[in-house]
Amino acid sequence: MSAIYELYAETKFSAAHTLTGYPGDCARLHGHNWTVRAYVRCEKLNDLGMAIDFRTVKRQLNEVVSRLDHSYLNELEAFQKTNPTSENIARYIYEEMKRRLAPYGVHIAQVEVAETSETGVIYREGE
Repeated sequence: MSAIYELYAETKFSAAHTLTGYPGDCARLHGHNWTVRAYVRCEKLNDLGMAIDFRTVKRQLNEVVSRLDHSYLNELEAFQKTNPTSENIARYIYEEMKRRLAPYGVHIAQVEVAETSETGVIYREGE
C-alpha cells in the first residue's frame, strides 16, 4: 500500500462581484474577504523528506490570487462568460494551480474557497 501525502497552503483576498441573474441581494455589487486553501497531493517525498516546499505552494497560490485581489471580478477575463461565484472562483484557482504545480511533480488535490467563516465550497476533479 502506498502512502499519500496531502498538504495545503492558505491565503486570503478581497474583491467585489455581482451575480448576474441571481434573484436577490447578490445581484447587486458587493464584496467579500475570501479565504482560499489549495491542497496538494504527492505519493513520494524528496531527499529532504518533503512532498514540496510549503513556500513554493504558497508563492504559486499568492500569484494566482493576486490577480483577483482588490478587483471587480466580473471584469476579469476568467469571468467574462461565467458568474464569479465561489464555485467558479474555486475552479479557476484549481486550474491555475494545476498548471503551475505540474513541473514540481505534485498534483493539486482540491481548492477550498470560503466567502465567510460559515460558508464555502471545495472544488476537485472527478475521479
